[in-house]
Amino acid sequence: MAQLWGGRFVGETDKTAYDFNASIGFDKRLFQEDIEGSIAHVTMLARQGILTAGERDAILGGLEKIREDITAGKLEIDHTCEDIHSFVEAHLIGLIGDIGKKLHTGRSRNDQVALDMRLYTRKRVLGTDALLKELLRVLLAVMEENIATCMPGFTHLQKAQPITLAHHYGAYFEMFKRDRQRMTDIYNRMNYCPLGAGALAGTTYPLDRAYTASLLGFAGPTLNSMDSVSDRDYLIEFLSALSTVMMHLSRFCEEIIIWNSNEYQFVEIDDAYSTGSSIMPQKKNPDIAELVRGKTGRVYGALLALLTTMKGIPLAYNKDMQEDKELSFDAMDTADNCLVLFTGMLRTMKFRRERMESSAMKGFTNATDAADYLVGKGVPFRDAHGIVGRLVLYCVEKDTSIEKLSLNELQSVSEYFQEDIYDAVSLKTCVEKRLTLGAPGPDAMRAVMEIHRAYLAGDSRESG
Repeated sequence: MAQLWGGRFVGETDKTAYDFNASIGFDKRLFQEDIEGSIAHVTMLARQGILTAGERDAILGGLEKIREDITAGKLEIDHTCEDIHSFVEAHLIGLIGDIGKKLHTGRSRNDQVALDMRLYTRKRVLGTDALLKELLRVLLAVMEENIATCMPGFTHLQKAQPITLAHHYGAYFEMFKRDRQRMTDIYNRMNYCPLGAGALAGTTYPLDRAYTASLLGFAGPTLNSMDSVSDRDYLIEFLSALSTVMMHLSRFCEEIIIWNSNEYQFVEIDDAYSTGSSIMPQKKNPDIAELVRGKTGRVYGALLALLTTMKGIPLAYNKDMQEDKELSFDAMDTADNCLVLFTGMLRTMKFRRERMESSAMKGFTNATDAADYLVGKGVPFRDAHGIVGRLVLYCVEKDTSIEKLSLNELQSVSEYFQEDIYDAVSLKTCVEKRLTLGAPGPDAMRAVMEIHRAYLAGDSRESG
């Protein structure tokens, strides 16, 4: 097939070099965006009097036919073409004749591919945002059902203080909410149209770039033609945001894997999201959680690859930038698939609440509350900290816990302990008296969840 740039050349391109240069194998997924951009471009050209109404209608009819046939599977994308842009234009000329050759008037492949990738990425940002919103809905549903489900909170993977399952899930709600805010930031910052920038220096044709931008749903045209064709910041930002999403998913998966272990038994993962062993019949492995955790590195790799590709490129467009697509497509697909599977796993996961509560009662998670009790009796906190430290050491030696000690034993360590100590260090009290906004106490949690409900009920992706 003749190339768009063939006039300058008299010799044939080496077959291996041609294949190495071609991008049709992966940029074919941009056919919708390529046709969408071309329709807007032709509509603008006719409005500006650069094309006649008849030429416009013929080209638009051909483009719609190509899109319809590809979507229906009637037209197979020809992999002998160099890229999706070449395929669409060549097929258009085959359909409507020489009029199709006017499609590329006032346009370069540089601003064309910049547009296609921006349109595609914009669509994927919205898709990922929708998946994150669904995950937040599932998180909130679990929170609403588990305001009173006590469990241990950890630091350094050591039991620290008692919290609730709702409070623990609430931490991840905040993470994924911030991920949505990043999607909003990226969308708003990238939502400017590069079409009309030409190869790097604009064009002599009287294009109406603002009109083209409005047809494609952009906030306006980009303001520098060199930057327009060489900018991939929006894609780097999206891959960075996806890497953060994957980091959050990976952290959550790590906890679910631990909670699912025989030692913890806090949760049971549904059969649909587990696998067995080929040799050990008793096994029920958390493979989906492990794979999501593992695929995080794959998304990180795409980000690092694109950053490395872009770091030494002079203005304006260089062929290196073709490398923006293949790994980015994979990272987008990977992150979205992980969100879908993780949300399904979370939605069907069962909790062993009694096991969680029993675990929270062990490991001296009420030690801080015992110290706060002494502070309430007039003991300086630093002294109270030392007293409870000695008390914990005594319990370790006796293989018991604070709430199981007799009052005589407690008072042998400090005379400030009275009968009301037992209520003060009970699991219920330890959780319920933490009422500052953001804490696990039921009133505080209800206030936060009301904010979350209002946020998810709104149409905006901004912070609630």
